[in-house]
Amino acid sequence: MSSANSSDEFEKQGLTEHLRELRSCLIVSFIAVFVGFCLSYTVIRPIGSWFFKPLTSVLPEGTSLIFTSYQEGFFFI
Repeated sequence: MSSANSSDEFEKQGLTEHLRELRSCLIVSFIAVFVGFCLSYTVIRPIGSWFFKPLTSVLPEGTSLIFTSYQEGFFFI
């Protein structure tokens, strides 16, 4: 019975109420994505080190990886 009431409330909402709800959901989503990016940025160096460890382990002594553009780091295969 409660699902019927909620669908009635949903249908009775006007366009502006739907737009307000959409706006609030989008704001919460953008904040969650921003927080996720910030948290992942704090651990980017350990992840990068782990990701490139197989490649750096076979490099000659005293050398390092050099990338001339950002996306080249992902096309080393």
